[in-house]
Amino acid sequence: MLLTLTSNPLFGLILTIAVFLFFKEIERHYPHPLISPLLLSIVAIMLILWLTKIPYEHYFKGGQFIDMMISPATVALAIPLYRSIHLLKKHFKSILIGITIGSVFNIGLTFLFAVMFKLDKALIASLIPESVTTAIALDISKQIGGISAITVLAVIVTGNLGPLLGPTLMKIGRIDDEVAQGLALGTTAHAIGTGKAMEMGEVQGAMSGLAIVIAGIVTVIVAPLFMLFLN
Repeated sequence: MLLTLTSNPLFGLILTIAVFLFFKEIERHYPHPLISPLLLSIVAIMLILWLTKIPYEHYFKGGQFIDMMISPATVALAIPLYRSIHLLKKHFKSILIGITIGSVFNIGLTFLFAVMFKLDKALIASLIPESVTTAIALDISKQIGGISAITVLAVIVTGNLGPLLGPTLMKIGRIDDEVAQGLALGTTAHAIGTGKAMEMGEVQGAMSGLAIVIAGIVTVIVAPLFMLFLN
């Protein structure tokens, strides 16, 4: 009976939305950097499937509809960017240079630590795109020989560290410029960081959305070059 119900695509869709809204409500009442609705939802759904022995394939029949919205949601970030187009024009060179340097640094640091710990090539390829949004990271990972599941996990962990540590590090570094705050979160913590940036302000959200796009382009170009060092 249970397996019959869970095989319906509505099960995975409703479960995903309900669990996320539940943790979103908790975050609203008890705001804290450690309360991440996205991360907590993932853990909760994993536990539900494990405890009830519901096959992942049943869940994903509905969950795939949420997965399909990743790319359109990323494209929709163009809306706040358009509203702040005057800032983009004013600081274009600084923005482009800053995001490029940040992206190369993210890749380089990940690559360096991976080599130091003697990780195998497939694992390194899986971790390199961790700082870009999921849709882009998965394409890069496949292109350079990574493992999709590990890439997704790395992207989620990296994304949650941005909102968790970013605001505190900005206070310590006295980074109060709205453009700089948005670029920092978008370059290092992709879409999850952009969610935090939009909470901070429209300018931060717009700049973070721009950073996602440029960081993705830079990573597509630079990631394969780093992998050449392993050949």
